Amino acid sequence: MKPITFGIKTAPQHTTYEAIRKIWKQTDENPAFDHAWLFDHYAPIYSDVNGPCLEGWTTLAALAAETERIGIGLMVSGNTYRHPAILASIAATVDVISNGRLQLGIGAGWNEYEHSSMGIPLYPPGERIRRLDESCQIIKQLFAQHTTTFSGRYYQLEDARCEPKPIQKPHPPFVIGGSGEQLTLRVVAKHADIWNYVNGPVEEFTRKVGVLAQHCQAVGRDIAEIDLSAQVRVDYDDLAAAAARTQALIEAGANHFVYTISYPYPDDIVARIADEVVAPVRQSV
Repeated sequence: MKPITFGIKTAPQHTTYEAIRKIWKQTDENPAFDHAWLFDHYAPIYSDVNGPCLEGWTTLAALAAETERIGIGLMVSGNTYRHPAILASIAATVDVISNGRLQLGIGAGWNEYEHSSMGIPLYPPGERIRRLDESCQIIKQLFAQHTTTFSGRYYQLEDARCEPKPIQKPHPPFVIGGSGEQLTLRVVAKHADIWNYVNGPVEEFTRKVGVLAQHCQAVGRDIAEIDLSAQVRVDYDDLAAAAARTQALIEAGANHFVYTISYPYPDDIVARIADEVVAPVRQSV
């Protein structure tokens, strides 16, 4: 069995940097946890759009300097928001700041309001996935090569550089979010070190893993090379439900867990998740 890892996600919406910083410091100091996450949006999602929303990569860079041990990342960075060469430079910088702790989350992008309000093109779904595929190729080449020339359908580079390189070799682990069975999971099979399942029934997770295994076979890759990640939303009044969902997902093959908490954060929530969710799960496996 693969090692099972646990992390906290603080969506940086309707909250403050200081509140997030406090949670991340507690997570970094608690040995129950292995990683911590933000999201990548420019306005609040699934809630009142009128409110604060901290920019993901900027906030992640600040938290990289505030923490020492845990893996850090965005769950996940929207590919449509930045040219892949720009994203590669940002990600490499954060990996350097964190001394090699970045987990590079990336997805195709989806939020219609953000794109329309900011004048960012939101391409048809198929094109978004193909762009994600090219972006993963470009970023990996920029991380590995002195210069990169790339002639793709959507992106073109000529003697592009990315210095300094990330500390992690050959590159930080790629975390790809998305569940589209025909296109997205094929990109996951080609490029991901970790695949993240956002939400939904455990039975659907199991079926998606089966589809991913087929794509891995088609591209000549062993699915065992990919960690299977799941996000679990935490109800502060029912932590036992998070533990039960985690256990069910472990039985379905998941080994990478991200507990999503919302503001206002109870003062003891990191310790409670460690004691009431992570500890019982560890004892049962």
